[in-house]
Amino acid sequence: MTDADLPEDKATGSTSRDLEVTRRLEALCDLTPDELRKEWRYRSQPPRLSRDLLVRAIAYRIQELHYGGLSKATRRKLTALVQARGSDVETATESGAQRISAGARLVREWNGRTHTVTVEEDGFSYAGQNYRSLSAVARDITGARWSGPRFFGLAIKKGASDA
Repeated sequence: MTDADLPEDKATGSTSRDLEVTRRLEALCDLTPDELRKEWRYRSQPPRLSRDLLVRAIAYRIQELHYGGLSKATRRKLTALVQARGSDVETATESGAQRISAGARLVREWNGRTHTVTVEEDGFSYAGQNYRSLSAVARDITGARWSGPRFFGLAIKKGASDA
């Protein structure tokens, strides 16, 4: 028996519902920001996100509804990690000097644009340029002096509220 002899879902490993999900995901790219906000059905008001992040959030939700969300074990683990972090922790490490592995990508939305920085062995790479510090990247993006770790959400003010 060849793939041509099998029903569509057996031959390709997907169902017609999988194909519908694929079509919905592809259609998101063609929607205007207003249409994307209408597509946002998860809260009464869509969040103020860039078009790129809104597309990603909606795509994740479509797939989550079709394929299932995070497992209970993963949700429990995430909850435990959040509780273990505590509200007065300055950074993710005890010493306050957070080490980020080379190859990690830091993403930040600023003024409606999504900025992605890649961590290198000897610094950071952003928009085809190399930087020695994350603060230099933040300065290049904003035009102002920022703490790089704070700008990219890696450091939290000591004693900051959870609000």
